Amino acid sequence: MKRPHVVANPWQQLRRFTDARIGLGRAGTSLPTHELLAFQLDHARAQDAVHLPLDLARLCADLSALPALAPLGEIVQLRSRAADRNQYLQRPDFGRRLHEDEIPRLHHLSSNTEYDLAIVVADGLSSQAVQQNTAPMCEALLSALHNDDQPWQLAPTCVVQQGRVAVGDEVAEQLKAKAVVVLIGERPGLSSPDSLGIYLTWQPKVGRHDGERNCISNVRPQGLSFSEAARRLLYLLKESRRLQLSGVDLKDRTTSDTSTIQNGAKNFLLPS
Repeated sequence: MKRPHVVANPWQQLRRFTDARIGLGRAGTSLPTHELLAFQLDHARAQDAVHLPLDLARLCADLSALPALAPLGEIVQLRSRAADRNQYLQRPDFGRRLHEDEIPRLHHLSSNTEYDLAIVVADGLSSQAVQQNTAPMCEALLSALHNDDQPWQLAPTCVVQQGRVAVGDEVAEQLKAKAVVVLIGERPGLSSPDSLGIYLTWQPKVGRHDGERNCISNVRPQGLSFSEAARRLLYLLKESRRLQLSGVDLKDRTTSDTSTIQNGAKNFLLPS
């Protein structure tokens, strides 16, 4: 009997649970041609996600169209100290700080009363993720904040070009906000070039380190849904305000009832 050119891998049945490259099979001692081509296509998409410029005008228009953001005024457009994409990739420290010309603008926007929360958007390493997912994520978050039993006074929404997570600390410090939520494009994976990351920091200021933040990752239609991300973020925000902290000392206790993830699928790592 003639043997097939491609030898199937028995683990391939698990691919219905994940976009990860598992159970690819083989052709001789190499990958099947269609899997190799798929890898090259995803690699190209990941590179595009890093280098594709953020369409700032369209993003600001999408955010301005959200009714809950309208009372906060125009979207504030800022830039980091990184002059362009090449410098951003080679000098991460520049992406963590605001350009010095932006500081007076934020002073003008600061209030005599501290804001409870500043929402900062940064392009990070995937403008695609920010372009596609920021507006629906903000809409879900604002709805959750509106339905909370405690009021949240929000600072003007800011968008930082060539920004990394820590740049949100400086923005919020200048605005005198008690907490900051940074929505940022995550480093693209080969199966997820559009993942949005969300970082929460209590009492943000320049010099905060990553251990003082909480992170919600892989927010996108094919990953963690916007509604679930907003639910977890609201929990962390409420606990952060109650305990006056964020980071490794603030635990996410919302996952105990999420063994059923989406569409009725069970997490096979959790006991049934």
